[in-house]
Amino acid sequence: MTLVNPQYLVSTEQLERRLGEDGLRVLDCTVYLRPPAPGSERRSWVSESGRAHWETGHIPGSQFADLISELSDPDSALAFTMPPADRFAAAMERLGIGEGTRVVCYDASLSMWATRVWWMLRAFGFDAAAVLDGGWRKWKLEARPVTTEAAMFAPGRFVARPRPELIASKEDVLAAIGDGATCVVNALGADQHSGERAPYGRAGHIAGSVNVPAQAILDPETHAYVPADELRAHFEGVRATSAGRVIAYCGGGIAATSDAFALTLLGVPNVAVYDGSLSEWAADPALPMETGA
Repeated sequence: MTLVNPQYLVSTEQLERRLGEDGLRVLDCTVYLRPPAPGSERRSWVSESGRAHWETGHIPGSQFADLISELSDPDSALAFTMPPADRFAAAMERLGIGEGTRVVCYDASLSMWATRVWWMLRAFGFDAAAVLDGGWRKWKLEARPVTTEAAMFAPGRFVARPRPELIASKEDVLAAIGDGATCVVNALGADQHSGERAPYGRAGHIAGSVNVPAQAILDPETHAYVPADELRAHFEGVRATSAGRVIAYCGGGIAATSDAFALTLLGVPNVAVYDGSLSEWAADPALPMETGA
């Protein structure tokens, strides 16, 4: 089978051919997650900007999109929360993004940061964006061109047109539990879904949710998305492709966007990302969780 929405996925070959095109904006969206230091009281992972890595070498013409300092809500108690529309629009304009531009997002870590920025663009009404299949890993494996030069573009004019239906709240998720029409999908690994590991405090997963790990839908060597028939099988197996609505979540709304992106490639309608994910859900003992597969 083929993808229903292939326009959202760009191959390394396609991108290399297009480098230097007017209107093309390539964004490195990398964030690194480091485990807490041994003996530390901190449970959650520590996030680190990928800007320094980008400065040592990147895809020609690319710019760095900083999810930590520019593309998150500074007033939220949770990391990586969706920013206000005006803040997001201003950040995009500084990157030269707006009407008449085409964006390709990539990262150096399983594409989940790239899909996060892609999902944010879509949630603010911008559809001319795609994700680089395999990201930085595949680009380097294929020895494609790399530079340390920084690209400069004139400011763009980005008009935010929010689509609130693409972002789910904890109230939306709570209402979905047991409603029979909504499939709630956990993009974390199987050991976190089962409760074997509990980096977000309470062990397990949102009650009634199913598990499609974001890492499982990528080729382990190239980090490209698996073929369309295999991709569909992952989600058909948990009935996500036939649900009236899908809500994807993870630890902080990042890996969830990779599942949501894959579902969009497959043409599944009515998909949302739970922005607070387990960082919010697990912190509230009144919200139901389960352990086991």
